Amino acid sequence: MVKPEEIHNFLQLLENYEIEQELLIENVQDLIDLEQSYSGSGKFDWTRYYELHEIEQWLDDILLTYPNVTEGFIIGNSYENRPIRGIKIAYKQDNPGIFIESNIHAREWITSATATWFINELLTSQDNEVRDLAENYNWYIIPVLNVDGFVFSHEHDRLWRKTRQPTSVSYCEGTDPNRNFDSEWMANGGASGNPCEETYAGPQPFSEPETMALAEFLKSIEGEISIYLAFHSYSQLLLSPYGHTEEPPENYNDLLAIGEAFATAIKSLPYETPYRYGSTATTIYIASGSSVDWVYTNFDAVNVAYTIEFRDQGRFGFVLPPAQIIPNCEELMAGMLALVQKSHELDYI
Repeated sequence: MVKPEEIHNFLQLLENYEIEQELLIENVQDLIDLEQSYSGSGKFDWTRYYELHEIEQWLDDILLTYPNVTEGFIIGNSYENRPIRGIKIAYKQDNPGIFIESNIHAREWITSATATWFINELLTSQDNEVRDLAENYNWYIIPVLNVDGFVFSHEHDRLWRKTRQPTSVSYCEGTDPNRNFDSEWMANGGASGNPCEETYAGPQPFSEPETMALAEFLKSIEGEISIYLAFHSYSQLLLSPYGHTEEPPENYNDLLAIGEAFATAIKSLPYETPYRYGSTATTIYIASGSSVDWVYTNFDAVNVAYTIEFRDQGRFGFVLPPAQIIPNCEELMAGMLALVQKSHELDYI
């Protein structure tokens, strides 16, 4: 983003270095204002983005409505002492498990919107394929992991990404929680050591109570999960390990086959939205210390792990209009059905 008064100098700089440029968003604030103007109906209906207290109230209602197949859990508390809540959906206790972590980056609102929609579909859909997904796998879903940052993005800074824990070495606050896991932490320039950067990895691995809580909770259910998914935005990508190196993991060909199934299923919908797939390092950029890499590396039972980057490719970026929430959700479901089916075919679940 460039300040209006700096545009001339910025364009001159690009011209001097012969760098091609394209303006994606004329005025980011206009998009933010538009996003806030959607009032929606009185009920929770995915026509707008919801605040944390609204999501938690909805979660409470879901747990009350479906007590036989749902169970709430709290993995721990955030720096600002908010509970980090999740839901387990289990029709049969001995089903293989799939874990979904969402909104680890505060500004990526489409992720928690999609996670809550997906929860609702698992419980209410009458589609045979979705029923199979719901009833033959156990789901652990955390709609908002970075609760402090999420609240801050609603109340103060729409584009806030990090946690809210102050750093002792700088006036800049917060750590990128998805660079804070003890998996090749800070390796190969895949995160920043500067507290003022968006990708600041923290003073050490698991310095953030949110990432530590997630890690400890995952260890407590380690034998129960076979697939790990992290919801992110944006770029329309399915990213497998690794982030810190372009060296492929052992089962990379299988991960690519699952990725192809995922992308093909989404592309076949009327929206024809293209998704690319591959390892994080080769498909988007070097990124070390992520939750997906940490789980994949440390849990023998989890051989399928992906970061899913939702819509779009930069036209709206993090400020995806509410009108695109349900189309994005529909794409996620199509992709998820294909991902789980292919993982099953390849004997991973």
